Amino acid sequence: MTLCRGLWSFHHGWTTLASIMNALTLGPFSVAPDGILHPLDAGTLPALHFAWRGRACDAELDGPFLRLASAAARIPSSAEPGVDRSRAFAELAGLPALLPKGWSVKLLPDHRVQVQAEATLDCPPTATSLIAAMVRFALALDPYLDRLERAGVR
Repeated sequence: MTLCRGLWSFHHGWTTLASIMNALTLGPFSVAPDGILHPLDAGTLPALHFAWRGRACDAELDGPFLRLASAAARIPSSAEPGVDRSRAFAELAGLPALLPKGWSVKLLPDHRVQVQAEATLDCPPTATSLIAAMVRFALALDPYLDRLERAGVR
């Protein structure tokens, strides 16, 4: 017999909360009852993908190090009418000096602008520390997205 839409089942007694927590997954991670993250596939670096203000973002965990990246914008094509590419490139050239220490920006071959950062998580990393680092990155990214948008780089 299954109760509560599969969360609790009756089979030789009630399923405990701890056994439910053992089965919890967060993207490529298994989350232990104490919140510690364990990669589901030991052969790859676990990564989470999320969006912030309509932009693709990635968080890749490598031990205690978290690499964060956002496709912050795209330099407009010269084929687009009325585009001031010189203004866009000027804003992009000045951006690295404004970014927080340890952050970087690069122009990808397809003219996307990628902003990157690194964070160090507690060892062992927990679901809470991972999500908090992702939120801090997204919120800290906001003023740079605003600058790029004002320069016509979306």
